[in-house]
Amino acid sequence: MAGPVQSIERAAAILRLLAGGSRRLGLGEVASSLGLAKGTAHGILRTLQHVDFVEQDPATGKYQLGAALLHLGTSYLDVNELRSRSINWADALAARSGEAVRLGTPLEGRVLVIHHVFRPDDTLQTLDVGALLPLHASSLGKVLLAFGATPVEPLLDDEPEAYTRHTLVHPEELNRALGEIRDLGWGAEVQEMSMGEAGIAAPIRGQGGLVVGAIGVSGAVERICDTKGRPQPALITVLREAARAISRDLGAARW
Repeated sequence: MAGPVQSIERAAAILRLLAGGSRRLGLGEVASSLGLAKGTAHGILRTLQHVDFVEQDPATGKYQLGAALLHLGTSYLDVNELRSRSINWADALAARSGEAVRLGTPLEGRVLVIHHVFRPDDTLQTLDVGALLPLHASSLGKVLLAFGATPVEPLLDDEPEAYTRHTLVHPEELNRALGEIRDLGWGAEVQEMSMGEAGIAAPIRGQGGLVVGAIGVSGAVERICDTKGRPQPALITVLREAARAISRDLGAARW
């Protein structure tokens, strides 16, 4: 039986590296991160660029995932039951809340955004479908951690990254926050991933009541929270109603 093809393994490693980062990477960064010679990494990147799986910024020369690869991911997500059953409810939630709505599931220690509804106004916004968010610094991720959709232990073994001064990086703080989320039935992040931004999220349950994803509302902190930095009760209400509706559609009897 033939063994694995090394060039394909290396190409996959490069794609995973680009998908896991929050910024574009240069040739040297890609090569050093994966232990590849620059010539080898450059050849693979050029091939991936040729088929539009990777794009190169003409100004900086750095690389990011390309449109063709993101299109393939979106095609897969179109048949994902969670996404397909959530689309109408997510659209309605964006309309009712006046804010952006994202749907997330756990993937390899991060949150994969599988659906994103823009805030219903004329502001310039970037589509987040396919983005990977940190578990500990996003409302979607904290909900998934709190309700056991993804294990918390690996995150606590190594101190998580601090994105802002508000990010929860100490195990005691994070565990306490997850306990509060379980008690409340929803979670929030206030300027923990990005200054000036806030979000709230609620769990989505499938058959048997298991949490299979999370739905969240996000936007400017002054719109999501009151003057004391607490999420607006009206937003929490419409969010939880949407999460319950999706859960019922997925067969969660208790909802």
